[in-house]
Amino acid sequence: MPAIETTGLTKRFGEDVVAVDDLDLTVEEGEVFGFLGPNGAGKSTTINVLLDFVRPTAGSARVLGRDAQDESAAIRRRIGVLPEGAELYDRLTGREHLAWIARTNGVAETVDIDATLDRVGLPPDEGSRPVGGYSKGMAQRLAFGMAILGDPELLILDEPSSGLDPTGMQELRAIIREEAETGTTVFFSSHILGEVEAVCDRLGIMNEGRLVATGTLDALRDDLDLDASVSLEVDAVPDDLDLASVDGVRAVEADGTTLTVSVDDPTRKIDAIRRVDERATVRDVRSTDTSLEQLFNTYTGNGAAEPDSSAADSAGNGAETAAEVGR
Repeated sequence: MPAIETTGLTKRFGEDVVAVDDLDLTVEEGEVFGFLGPNGAGKSTTINVLLDFVRPTAGSARVLGRDAQDESAAIRRRIGVLPEGAELYDRLTGREHLAWIARTNGVAETVDIDATLDRVGLPPDEGSRPVGGYSKGMAQRLAFGMAILGDPELLILDEPSSGLDPTGMQELRAIIREEAETGTTVFFSSHILGEVEAVCDRLGIMNEGRLVATGTLDALRDDLDLDASVSLEVDAVPDDLDLASVDGVRAVEADGTTLTVSVDDPTRKIDAIRRVDERATVRDVRSTDTSLEQLFNTYTGNGAAEPDSSAADSAGNGAETAAEVGR
């Protein structure tokens, strides 16, 4: 049974805005799935439909085998949610937020709130302070702790690294890996491509409301006709190098004693290296495969991934807070 499955999912806002267009998406149980897309791609709207914050115009969505609209209450008891821009209650302490979620989800007798605070990097004294005095990063850590409380079967995280410093991002990735190792499915949207590349089993790329690519990073690399490259540092570039005659070589660029060779298939790099090694003294070799950023740009035609903050997606966000979402 897939953890998430949508069929023909479509969401329109008015007559002119199609936020999600005929989306067929499957996320298998136990995998970490990264959900990417530029501004206005439809990521947040898709998440909002899965959580029943907005109703689809057409199509269907199922979460943990249940209908996302008809059985949303039962679904929320089994999932953890970190919404983008999660808002907390200023007057409640960190412990009180976690205790409220534990009571709401019927796990108050089994969870260790202090252990959860420690796991997300909040010291005990910070857990006793009202969150109105928290920094943005501390508030994000607490909201993440609320999502993982009580061992959910599925985590839905929308921009989970928002407000975190590099150390916080690294710690969050470690927790995501730990959750996945215990069998939890993780579905998360992020504009930080390195974060997605570091933890995801598979990823999907949205653009203009449609799913334009899905698969493992290696599979998506194989599907695109993009160059791989290798840079070689040599003592001197020989006149008789003739790399253009090597099968698969697309381009050669010389910058002083550095040769950058682009090939049409990563397996062709070794042939280029051997040709150079036969005719020159090679001092260093640096090999580069197609990056996630290159894949993203190719599929979307955008310069960089950004948080999903278009008018279309914002129309479906409402004013949900992390505490109101619960599980």
